[in-house]
Amino acid sequence: MFQGKAIVVLGARQTGKTSLVQRLIAELPNGSLFLNADRPEVRRQLTDASVAVLRQLAGDARVVVIDEAQRIKNIGLTLKLFTDELPHIQVLATGSSAFELANEINEPLTGRKWEYFLYPIAWTELVAATTALEAREQLDTRLIYGMYPDIINQAGREREVLLSLSGSYLYKDVFEFRGVRKPEMLWQLLQALALQLGAEVSYNELSQLLGVDKNTVSNYLDLLEKSYIIFRLMPLSRNLRNEISSNRKVYFYDNGIRNAVLENFSPPALRQDIGALWENFLVSERWKIRQYAGLHGKRYFWRTKAQQEIDYVEETDGQFRAWEFKWNPRTNYRFPNTFLDGYRPVATEVVTPDNFEEFLTA
Repeated sequence: MFQGKAIVVLGARQTGKTSLVQRLIAELPNGSLFLNADRPEVRRQLTDASVAVLRQLAGDARVVVIDEAQRIKNIGLTLKLFTDELPHIQVLATGSSAFELANEINEPLTGRKWEYFLYPIAWTELVAATTALEAREQLDTRLIYGMYPDIINQAGREREVLLSLSGSYLYKDVFEFRGVRKPEMLWQLLQALALQLGAEVSYNELSQLLGVDKNTVSNYLDLLEKSYIIFRLMPLSRNLRNEISSNRKVYFYDNGIRNAVLENFSPPALRQDIGALWENFLVSERWKIRQYAGLHGKRYFWRTKAQQEIDYVEETDGQFRAWEFKWNPRTNYRFPNTFLDGYRPVATEVVTPDNFEEFLTA
């Protein structure tokens, strides 16, 4: 705060961005102004606003919050005016649509912003808010219904709340984007990705399934990723024999959203896809905690044409660490010698429900 930079908080809808900034300004001793860009009048005043208009709008406020900032045209220029011409005011902006907001702010705010991402609740946050034992008792529930704040806060109503959240509201930004001409195709793509969770995704196969070209599939995947619904994992390939190098894995940022896409809320004991759910949970939770800790190493999966595979690999400063995820703690697994000899990892581990907490720490 008050370092001459705008503060931008990005993330999917309903992760708690508005609640976070409201809590923050409530604890500040100086005056603040909260502007909701969902309101047409707020959008009108902040679009291409002059310094004089911004100064008048802010009044005596030392902190100005612009919520849902992606709704404002040329928001990057408005934030730049705040930082350059009104340096005594700290401006914060929240946004749920990266593909609009990032394009608007990156060039105008080069060197003028701190950018943060807010994900659904992290496992470590759940432990901190309860206890390690209580969090572990919720593991089955979290695997099925996910980690969105509203889901955790409304125990007993998870299915109802999740289906409401995962309807058009969560994808509102994507559906309204000018590049989406066939929203029904986007939904079909989400269902296909949900069914292929934990498996390699081929753009060719997806294009044939949906009846569109590969570029359209790639563009829609990009939109879903930039709206914080999914993320992609690249294959690790350094020219070892038979390594897979072209396909990708796609994960959902939240297990509950994935299950809602398929409308399957069966408990873990009755599911054939529990292995994929376990993998999605661990990869997404690991990503949250590393992001929050400021650890930005590369991450991959590894697989060969001979079906040798490792679920998750991290590379930091040229050193590799590898993990295999197994829902059944009694499953035997040995890391392939091809990988061990080729990459010489500093650590390898099989992650199960018996030992997963260590994996979910930075």
